[in-house]
Amino acid sequence: MGTVTDYLAGLDEPDRTTLGRVVRVARDVAPDATEGTSYGMPALLHRGKALLSAMASAKHLAVYPFSPAAVTAVEPRLDGFSHAKGTVRFSSERPLPDDVVRDLVTTRVAEIDAQLDR
Repeated sequence: MGTVTDYLAGLDEPDRTTLGRVVRVARDVAPDATEGTSYGMPALLHRGKALLSAMASAKHLAVYPFSPAAVTAVEPRLDGFSHAKGTVRFSSERPLPDDVVRDLVTTRVAEIDAQLDR
Protein backbone atom coordinates (compact mmCIF):
# COMPACT_ATOMS: atom_id res chain seq x y z
CA MET A 1 0.00 0.00 0.00
CA GLY A 2 3.01 2.32 0.17
CA THR A 3 4.20 4.80 2.73
CA VAL A 4 2.18 7.16 4.88
CA THR A 5 3.13 10.07 2.59
CA ASP A 6 2.03 8.16 -0.52
CA TYR A 7 -1.19 7.08 1.14
CA LEU A 8 -2.12 10.62 2.20
CA ALA A 9 -1.30 11.98 -1.26
CA GLY A 10 -3.84 9.59 -2.75
CA LEU A 11 -6.73 10.75 -0.58
CA ASP A 12 -9.37 13.29 -1.53
CA GLU A 13 -10.10 16.35 0.56
CA PRO A 14 -11.11 16.85 3.32
CA ASP A 15 -9.85 13.41 4.42
CA ARG A 16 -6.28 14.19 3.30
CA THR A 17 -6.10 17.29 5.48
CA THR A 18 -7.76 15.64 8.48
CA LEU A 19 -5.52 12.56 8.43
CA GLY A 20 -2.50 14.68 7.56
CA ARG A 21 -3.05 16.63 10.76
CA VAL A 22 -3.12 13.38 12.77
CA VAL A 23 0.20 12.36 11.21
CA ARG A 24 1.74 15.78 11.88
CA VAL A 25 0.73 15.64 15.54
CA ALA A 26 2.16 12.10 15.79
CA ARG A 27 5.43 13.28 14.21
CA ASP A 28 5.61 16.15 16.72
CA VAL A 29 5.49 13.60 19.53
CA ALA A 30 7.80 11.11 17.80
CA PRO A 31 10.01 13.16 15.45
CA ASP A 32 12.28 10.18 14.74
CA ALA A 33 9.37 8.05 13.50
CA THR A 34 9.92 6.47 10.10
CA GLU A 35 7.42 5.40 7.49
CA GLY A 36 6.63 1.80 6.73
CA THR A 37 3.78 -0.67 6.91
CA SER A 38 2.23 -2.80 9.60
CA TYR A 39 -0.59 -5.29 9.18
CA GLY A 40 -0.70 -4.17 5.55
CA MET A 41 -1.38 -0.54 6.48
CA PRO A 42 0.87 2.46 5.92
CA ALA A 43 2.20 3.31 9.35
CA LEU A 44 4.59 5.42 11.32
CA LEU A 45 7.18 3.26 13.04
CA HIS A 46 9.08 3.96 16.25
CA ARG A 47 12.32 2.00 16.63
CA GLY A 48 11.06 -0.30 13.88
CA LYS A 49 7.78 -1.10 15.65
CA ALA A 50 4.29 -0.03 14.56
CA LEU A 51 3.40 3.28 16.17
CA LEU A 52 0.31 4.61 14.42
CA SER A 53 -1.66 4.25 11.23
CA ALA A 54 -4.28 6.77 10.08
CA MET A 55 -6.61 5.66 7.31
CA ALA A 56 -9.85 6.46 5.53
CA SER A 57 -12.69 4.07 4.80
CA ALA A 58 -15.97 4.58 3.01
CA LYS A 59 -17.78 5.55 6.20
CA HIS A 60 -15.18 7.02 8.54
CA LEU A 61 -11.57 7.91 9.28
CA ALA A 62 -9.64 5.97 11.88
CA VAL A 63 -6.40 5.80 13.80
CA TYR A 64 -4.82 2.50 14.72
CA PRO A 65 -2.26 2.81 17.52
CA PHE A 66 -1.51 -0.94 17.43
CA SER A 67 -2.16 -1.03 21.17
CA PRO A 68 -5.27 -1.62 23.25
CA ALA A 69 -3.48 0.12 26.16
CA ALA A 70 -3.14 3.33 24.14
CA VAL A 71 -6.86 3.38 23.37
CA THR A 72 -7.66 2.63 27.01
CA ALA A 73 -5.44 5.55 28.10
CA VAL A 74 -7.55 8.06 26.15
CA GLU A 75 -10.92 6.31 26.45
CA PRO A 76 -12.36 8.82 28.97
CA ARG A 77 -11.95 11.50 26.26
CA LEU A 78 -13.56 9.48 23.47
CA ASP A 79 -17.15 10.32 24.32
CA GLY A 80 -19.03 10.50 21.04
CA PHE A 81 -16.29 8.71 19.08
CA SER A 82 -16.69 5.10 18.04
CA HIS A 83 -13.77 3.02 19.27
CA ALA A 84 -12.64 -0.51 19.93
CA LYS A 85 -9.55 -1.96 21.56
CA GLY A 86 -7.32 -1.18 18.57
CA THR A 87 -8.96 1.73 16.78
CA VAL A 88 -10.63 5.10 17.17
CA ARG A 89 -13.04 6.24 14.45
CA PHE A 90 -13.85 9.84 13.59
CA SER A 91 -14.69 12.07 10.62
CA SER A 92 -13.45 15.21 8.93
CA GLU A 93 -16.51 16.96 10.32
CA ARG A 94 -15.60 15.80 13.84
CA PRO A 95 -11.84 15.19 13.90
CA LEU A 96 -9.99 13.54 16.71
CA PRO A 97 -8.63 16.27 19.04
CA ASP A 98 -4.88 16.87 18.86
CA ASP A 99 -4.41 16.20 22.58
CA VAL A 100 -5.99 12.76 22.18
CA VAL A 101 -3.67 11.96 19.26
CA ARG A 102 -0.69 13.19 21.30
CA ASP A 103 -1.62 10.96 24.21
CA LEU A 104 -2.23 7.92 21.97
CA VAL A 105 1.22 8.35 20.47
CA THR A 106 2.93 9.13 23.78
CA THR A 107 1.45 6.00 25.32
CA ARG A 108 2.46 3.85 22.36
CA VAL A 109 6.03 5.27 22.29
CA ALA A 110 6.41 4.46 25.99
CA GLU A 111 5.06 0.96 25.40
CA ILE A 112 7.49 0.29 22.54
CA ASP A 113 10.43 1.72 24.50
CA ALA A 114 9.58 -0.46 27.51
CA GLN A 115 9.43 -3.57 25.30
CA LEU A 116 12.73 -2.85 23.57
CA ASP A 117 14.66 -1.66 26.63
CA ARG A 118 14.10 -4.80 28.71
